[in-house]
Amino acid sequence: MTRAVIFDIGGVLIDWSPRYLYSKLLQDEATIKAFLAEIGFDEWNRRLDAGGLWEPAIAELVARHPHHKALIEAAHLRWHEMLPGDIPGTVAILERLSRQGVPLYAITNYSTEKWIETQTRFPFFGHFRDIVVSGDEKMLKPDAAIFRLCLQRNGLEPEACVFIDDVPHNVAGAAAVGIDGILFETPEKLSADLAARGLLQ
Repeated sequence: MTRAVIFDIGGVLIDWSPRYLYSKLLQDEATIKAFLAEIGFDEWNRRLDAGGLWEPAIAELVARHPHHKALIEAAHLRWHEMLPGDIPGTVAILERLSRQGVPLYAITNYSTEKWIETQTRFPFFGHFRDIVVSGDEKMLKPDAAIFRLCLQRNGLEPEACVFIDDVPHNVAGAAAVGIDGILFETPEKLSADLAARGLLQ
């Protein structure tokens, strides 16, 4: 049975954080943390990843926090600044796996609108046979449904797959459907984890 590797995108292959943007707009980490908590950024962003549209989402959040209008609008207008670049060590691993002929896939929690923009920036997406995007499918990790969709769509057996993610509950979600999960911490550790499974030569 051919073994496949399924990657997460943000935090594994692409360096992503709202702090990259808001460090340019707010004076210190404490202020950034307070702002993100006040507007409920994580849950708001999760709704976008689940298929929400940006313009209505911005309008709704501004209506609730009008004193932060400019900062909230920046999340949309300057969103690309939350992604300063890829994570070179992980991209190098992806490229090595591709050269070895390992079937490569991805499952990502990502807004459809921002995914379209992101694909133009990072050529390494060409290594994947399929990428399951939560915003397109209206389902999110760690729900079992998004993992099963990837498996079914690509004719994969869970026991023949390895899934890599930087979020522990997403790794647990993959394990719940029978996929071997690896928690991403550093490219060096990922390389060792894949080598231990006989996937990286």
